[in-house]
This record gives sequence, structure tokens and C-alpha cells, in this order.
Amino acid sequence: MKLDSALVSTQWLADNLGHANLRVFDTTISLEVKEGGGYLAESGYDKWRDTHMPGAGFLDLAKEFSDQSTDVPFTMLPPEQFRERAAAHGISDDSTVVLYNNGMPMWATRAWWMFRSVGFDNVAVLDGGWQKWQSESRPVDNIAPNYPDGKLSVGSRPELWANKEDMLKIMEDGSACTLNALPPDVYSGDINRYGRAGHIPGSHSVFCGQLIDADNGTFLPVEILSEKFRDSGALEAQRTIVYCGGGISATMDAMALHLAGHRNIAIYDGSMSEWVKDESLPLNLGDKP
Repeated sequence: MKLDSALVSTQWLADNLGHANLRVFDTTISLEVKEGGGYLAESGYDKWRDTHMPGAGFLDLAKEFSDQSTDVPFTMLPPEQFRERAAAHGISDDSTVVLYNNGMPMWATRAWWMFRSVGFDNVAVLDGGWQKWQSESRPVDNIAPNYPDGKLSVGSRPELWANKEDMLKIMEDGSACTLNALPPDVYSGDINRYGRAGHIPGSHSVFCGQLIDADNGTFLPVEILSEKFRDSGALEAQRTIVYCGGGISATMDAMALHLAGHRNIAIYDGSMSEWVKDESLPLNLGDKP
């Protein structure tokens, strides 16, 4: 069962539940603002255990699927470790993986990006997520799936990730378009979420929250998404790099760019969580790049 889009509808999922190769996963994490900057991440595991889509497992992006050896939260695992952990959840090369979460789809899009970065492309995000599924009174249960371990090959697409050195180079030579997916008041520095306020010089503001329908949580039509990126020049750029606080909500921008046809996109994985730690790195204030 091969996917032809990075998004699947609730109807598609309802029609395909029970398919032998289908693997569905809840990726929900709740974030609470910490005093002094940053966020406290709380796993959605307990709520998944209480109720979830039939056959859905749970992927813990905060712990199991993040590199715990770094001081930057949610850092991507080395590809081989990611492969081992995904296979332990029953994912194989012939699996069809659908990801969802509760709230804005940034956790599902983060997991989608992670799978793609290790060469696994038969993966999609449930458009509208858990909230749309519930609003349509679709079936739920509380039974944990018992999938056998999978056999998952792994590749590596390092070009899907950017680091601090890449961002510094772009500041110097303008070789890529950079986007900030955070809310406008965080981008401008009016609100300080990460210990130092502002945005990386040269980056444009495209808030991830404006890319989805406020009523049902689905991504907006492609023509509207394209318009959201018009002023930044992201769709015309040879390469576009997106960042946020920790490489999470940036993947919503990446999804929207992907839906609009852009294929040379990277996520700055460390994002503001890494950038602000180095006092020598500049930040701009205001609503201009």
C-alpha cells in the first residue's frame, strides 16, 4: 500500500484501518512554558493509553526518538538508532506509516520529517489529526497493538537537516532562504521564550499556525499555502531552511512547502534552543528579517 501524498484524510484512514502493513502512531507531546525560558515537554503516552485510534501505537519523540546525549532537546537520533527503535515498533520496509497528534500537527510533521530523513518515504500525516477524528465520531479503543518487530533498512539524507554552521554561512552569503516558524511576537522579540529574544538575522517570519484551518486543523489548500510564503521568497529559493524553538513547529512549514512543490528544504535541528546558548551569535529584534 503505497502513499501518493504526505497527508492522508480521516476518511482514507478509516477505509484502510486493519490493513496488514498499516502502522498508525500517536506522537502527542504537551508543552508548558518554563520560567526563565524554554518549555517543559510532557509525553502524551498516558492519554494514548486511555484512548486512541484502533491499532495505533505511540512514539515518544521527547525521549525514545530524541538523542539524549545532547543538551538540545529533541535532537534527531543517528539514523541507525532511529532504525532500530522504529523497527521495534513493528515498522518494516513495506510498512505504510500514518502519524497523528492532538493539537497543531507539529509532532506528527516532526516524526514525518524524521522518517524521511532516514530514507523512509511511505509515511504520511493524518490531516486534521486526533481532534478531527474525534469530531467525526470515528472509532477509538484503548488496546495497545502487539506488532512483531519490523525489518527496516535505513539510509541517510543529511541534506534534510541544517546546523549552526550552515546558518552562519547563510548569514554571510545569502545562499538559502531562512524561515522562522514561531509566532510573530516571539519572532520580533516582544516575547522572550528561549532566554534571548529575537530571530536569526536574515530569516523571514512564516508562523506555522497560519498554515492550518482554524476550524478543523487541516492544512490549507496549496494555493493559499503558496501565498503564505510569497513575501519570504521561500518557494522560489534554491534552498530553504526552517527553524523554530527546537526543530518541531518548523516541520509544519516544511510540510506546507513540500505540499506546495518545494523539494530542497532543511530543518535547523538545534533551532533557537541551540542558537541562544552562544552569546556571540546575533539576534535581530523587530518584524523585519
